[in-house]
Amino acid sequence: MNKQANSDQAIAMRVSVISIVANVVLSVFKLLAGVLANSGAMISDAIHSASDVFSTFIVIAGVKISAKAPDKEHPYGHERMECIAAIVLAVILALTGAGIGYSGVQKIMEPSELEVPGMLAMVAAVISIVVKEWQYWFTRAAAKKINSGALMADAWHHRSDALSSVGALVGIAGARMGFPVLDPVASVVICLFILKAAYEVFKDAVDKLADKACDDEVVKKIDEIVAAQENANLDVVRTRMFASRIYVEMEISVDQDMLIAEAHRISGEIRDAVEAQVPEVKHCLVHVNPAKSCC
Repeated sequence: MNKQANSDQAIAMRVSVISIVANVVLSVFKLLAGVLANSGAMISDAIHSASDVFSTFIVIAGVKISAKAPDKEHPYGHERMECIAAIVLAVILALTGAGIGYSGVQKIMEPSELEVPGMLAMVAAVISIVVKEWQYWFTRAAAKKINSGALMADAWHHRSDALSSVGALVGIAGARMGFPVLDPVASVVICLFILKAAYEVFKDAVDKLADKACDDEVVKKIDEIVAAQENANLDVVRTRMFASRIYVEMEISVDQDMLIAEAHRISGEIRDAVEAQVPEVKHCLVHVNPAKSCC
């Protein structure tokens, strides 16, 4: 494992441990508040927070496995295991959203079952919103820093919990004001936001598993690196995402009368420059084509 991989894994582990501790404490607090304040919405919200602990363990497993060095069975490394972890989290996120929506629809259809919760439930909902929204931004920043799909999926799971708490707060406040139906209505709306987030996480992970080309900005950067090299022209460049990393294959043209050793030196300099100046690139392969007139 190289130095960068070690650093990325350390960041992911630190964020994950903080998430687990925060979610355990928050889940216990919300469960007690829900029971004491007679709030079914808050009890459901506590269960939702507890599910985040399970999700974070999936992130830890995915990050640790993806950081393993290449071996005989996996000569290209294990980075795609993180994409698999992200897909699992996306499915959990979708099921969570669907469950919230289904529960909301049931309560709308059976309004007689709605109860008026106590003030403690409202306080718990506000605290939950603040904590979960902080966890979302904290985890999201780390995910963007290390380009981790699994960590980003976990961030969205935190956001879904924050939205769930918003729904619980609206419902609790509405129930206390004489409009108990606001709780299930808010749940249905929140369900749609969570499903959208799950779809985006799932699509991103699948794209990285399916060798999707990297962003145009990266390709432009590679073009500039080759253009800065004298005595070589770029013929073709292909990129593919490999989880959070990038593989690059390119063909360059050099003068057909150039010595093989010189052509090899140029291709090596281009390869090294691409891998050094574009940190996401895991490997760059450069093929040399002879040309009658070049550069």
